[in-house]
Amino acid sequence: MNITLQKILSHTKAPVAIFGGGVSGQAVADLLERLIYPHIIYDERPIDGARQEFTVENAQDHPLVVYSPGFAPDHAWIERARRAGCPCLSEPDFAAHFFQGEVFAVTGTNGKTTLVDFLAEAFKKIGRDAHAVGNNGNPLSNLAGREPDPNENPLAICEISSFQAETLQHLRFDALLWTNFQEDHLDRHPSMERYFAAKWNLINQLDGIDLFAGESVSKASKLHGLKLPSFTSIVPESDEPPWPMPDGSAFAAGPQISNLRLAWQFWEKKGLPEKALRKCAESFPARKHRLNKVCDIEGVSLWNDSKATNFAATEAALKNFDGPVHWIGGGWHGGGALTRFANDMASKVRAAYLIGDTAPALANEFRLNCSPAQVFTNLTEAVSEAHRAAKPGDTILFSPGFSSFDMFENYDDRGKCFEKTVLGLKKNHLES
Repeated sequence: MNITLQKILSHTKAPVAIFGGGVSGQAVADLLERLIYPHIIYDERPIDGARQEFTVENAQDHPLVVYSPGFAPDHAWIERARRAGCPCLSEPDFAAHFFQGEVFAVTGTNGKTTLVDFLAEAFKKIGRDAHAVGNNGNPLSNLAGREPDPNENPLAICEISSFQAETLQHLRFDALLWTNFQEDHLDRHPSMERYFAAKWNLINQLDGIDLFAGESVSKASKLHGLKLPSFTSIVPESDEPPWPMPDGSAFAAGPQISNLRLAWQFWEKKGLPEKALRKCAESFPARKHRLNKVCDIEGVSLWNDSKATNFAATEAALKNFDGPVHWIGGGWHGGGALTRFANDMASKVRAAYLIGDTAPALANEFRLNCSPAQVFTNLTEAVSEAHRAAKPGDTILFSPGFSSFDMFENYDDRGKCFEKTVLGLKKNHLES
């Protein structure tokens, strides 16, 4: 539906309905306040100031609904609003009407948040007014609706998730970087084909010919009978950075190496100074809870990769270790081939220490492969047992492969719990 927001909002002072009172919803509320326009927040959770139910009667009271990415397109509230003739927009689509500047979109299954932050930093170093926004916790609405500086051309490096991508109609991109495509979010998307189609919608929103895609994206497009545009730059996956990378750089290990290669090709095509990108990459720190070494204890190295919330991220993390690995994993299963993942992991790790909702099923798959696996009621117990069993030269890798929401608030909370437990173990070792 092609709508003109200014026309809708200028004909009425009825409040805009916002679905979701979290980060995205609050950003929309703040934008509407800058526009001096009323709003009402609806949220299924008990949040102060938010209504807990959106009824048929409510739908008659609003000229527009703006929804957060947690609301699927077939959510009952959205369908209720549409049946009442109320236009519904996702947060990025709403913000697009009020942002004046360039937009470079970044999507992918793994590594997109780091890439968004990195590109924003690199553009800043060459003098651009660049901002990392989108699904990274800083919605585009935070940047929209502000009086532009006549001397600046603002640039939004915008992380777009599949949840946001599937319904986009109004947000246009001047460039699109699609890092990779792996199994994920099958609790929201009924199949890999539908998950890929959600991401594919971003190509429809691209203005121009700046499209960069990882090798796995190209393979997936062929599998699902879709053809990438002829101008697409396909970037092969690689475990070797394009130039030597110091320890501590986000691009020294893991899937970020391929993402750096993708950024490098994009940077080259734009004709931007390579020296600036190299310098930024070398000094760009690894993100918290993304394959960070916490410490060594008695010759055993302990690594925190709590941000690995899907199979591909965990499998990529495992490639960085040559010696025996004691894997701590498990969590809430958001869909995907559990047996295939467990079989692969069983063949690559010394033993598994499992937590969360998936622990019993994972343990059973490991045992079918005659591979050691134990189930624990909490992360602290799993870490303690892995430390007891590991020998000098071994690695303990906490790379869950699943969502944190069964036991923790988020991956950050989960990662902090792991680090606290590990540092406690080290303190006890030093004191003993």
